[in-house]
Amino acid sequence: MAKFGITALAAFAVLGFTNAFAPSGHRSIDVSASTKLYSTLEAPPLAPLTLWGERIPDILAEQKALKKSGLEFAPTLNRSTLNIPAGDKEAQLAYAREHATEIKEQMEKCGAVVFREWDLMKTQEGFQEFYKAIGMKVCLDPLHSVSARPTVDGQKNSPVYEAVNKESRKNFFIGMHNEFVGTRAPRAAAFVCFKAAETGGEFLIADGRAIIRDIDSDVLERLYDRNIRYSVMELPFFGWIENLPDFMKPPVMGTLQSLAGAAINAKVDFDVDLLWGQGGYDNTRFLQARAPSQPPIVAHPMTGEASWFCNVHSHSSKLRKDREAVYGAERFEDGASQINKSDMYFGDDAVISDEDLTEMDRVTMKNVQYVKMTEGDVVLLDNYKCMHGRNVFDGTRKHGVAWFEGWEGEEEMKEKFANFKEESTSEKSFFAQLFGQ
Repeated sequence: MAKFGITALAAFAVLGFTNAFAPSGHRSIDVSASTKLYSTLEAPPLAPLTLWGERIPDILAEQKALKKSGLEFAPTLNRSTLNIPAGDKEAQLAYAREHATEIKEQMEKCGAVVFREWDLMKTQEGFQEFYKAIGMKVCLDPLHSVSARPTVDGQKNSPVYEAVNKESRKNFFIGMHNEFVGTRAPRAAAFVCFKAAETGGEFLIADGRAIIRDIDSDVLERLYDRNIRYSVMELPFFGWIENLPDFMKPPVMGTLQSLAGAAINAKVDFDVDLLWGQGGYDNTRFLQARAPSQPPIVAHPMTGEASWFCNVHSHSSKLRKDREAVYGAERFEDGASQINKSDMYFGDDAVISDEDLTEMDRVTMKNVQYVKMTEGDVVLLDNYKCMHGRNVFDGTRKHGVAWFEGWEGEEEMKEKFANFKEESTSEKSFFAQLFGQ
């Protein structure tokens, strides 16, 4: 390959960011016309900026405290247990409205709330009525700045997006991750099942606090001290550079690096560095795009608790390859997909050892809960406290997701937590006292 157009290079670079931070399929879901609420929809606001919180002064002390605490995670609200009549959508909507504050406090306390047996959320219209009743405020998909994820009803600006339903990705185990792209992260999300896959396809959740509690202390300290950095794509089509005379290689590579970097940074709202690398069976040259250094753990924006906020399980090249041995190879077949290859490094660009990656995989899978959702089931989750993923599947899977910038009463809830923390003098954590743990 002697020539490569700069315009094409820029196009590939932009396409590559489609799946940069949260693996997602692209297939429209057929739903009834009744779910199309409006002919034209106003665009929701952008996903809010990521809230990293203050740096935690002693991460090992936080781990020690978590080992002593009893973590409650993802309680289930069964319609039948609540004595709400089956098929009575108005009664279900009324319950959601009357218990909105309680539901949101449970989400903040426990990371997620699972709703089962509810008829209301079997359609997109009912799902939207549900989350509006509890006061959730929708925002755009965080991928909005780099690509358009399909919506469930196919309408532009519709607030309910497809989850990962694409048939070509059915053997792709989506690793555990928090939803964020660059500088933006939703505060919360609601995942809904419109049709369960015939086999597999479980929605996966894990408590970020439990990851910190259970991980090896040396690995935890090493990661937090050095930060982490993601490579979010690779541009793999530069083998032709080897055919150039040696004196031409440095200036050509420098020019390509600058042009590709400018194309990508013009598309996204965060700085990306491009680094040259070589790999594959033929040791081909590629450009790897790396996002800025960031902490793997955040102070929760509501409670101040330390919570794992690290997408290594979905982004690590080694961990994905390990899963290929179980589920089959990833289908990097078309031009756009070939560059959707991610990895994770220390914040100083050093390679993370296989031993550390294996430990992070171990502790993640130890805490994963497989939620087999059926039609109308919803998982409402705090994006800073609860990680999510998806199991492999066979058949037809139709799940959707709505992202939230926040909710009604959020500031009052935050003030309540802050006041209680200030007044608390017990050795028991303020959060445990507040919720009766």
